Amino acid sequence: MTTRMPKLVAFDLDYTLWDLWIDTHVSGPLHRHKNTLNEVLDKHDTPVAFYRDVPQILHRLRKAEITVAAASRTSAPNLARQALNLLLVPNEPGQDDQATKAIDFFDELEIYPGSKITHFKRIHQKTGIPYEEMLFFDDEHRNKEVEALGVTMCLVPNGVNHNVFEKGLSQWRTRYPAKVTGEDE
Repeated sequence: MTTRMPKLVAFDLDYTLWDLWIDTHVSGPLHRHKNTLNEVLDKHDTPVAFYRDVPQILHRLRKAEITVAAASRTSAPNLARQALNLLLVPNEPGQDDQATKAIDFFDELEIYPGSKITHFKRIHQKTGIPYEEMLFFDDEHRNKEVEALGVTMCLVPNGVNHNVFEKGLSQWRTRYPAKVTGEDE
């Protein structure tokens, strides 16, 4: 089994990492009740939380030293950033602190209205990572347009979970099989 990974993994936010549209289901300001893990509340106490497997996936990417990006076309970018800043991701057993701010797992944040093509061009500009080394998870089929750049997109039917994450990795590995170079070449 191959363990080859892309250099960058990007996630949409709404209905990909959490189960709502931040710009229509939530009213700011957001707040966290004490040190509650993986949940923030809006002004009406509507919860915003990552899907169950997301914290483990973020830890896995961090351990593998993979660049992580958020690519969201929300019309409430400040609210999305506030949610990422307030959400506390539980740390894995054996780590000193109890939790890490969700925003600390993201190396790049492209959160604003518009085409995902623009989001990925900016990510590429900032990181220098080739599009072929990028894997993107999103719940909207229209965002498959990023594949024209060379990004691999995995459609997320009901939020990111371990199975969807592995499916995305498999799609990326199939689309970009490892290049084998011999010493004789």
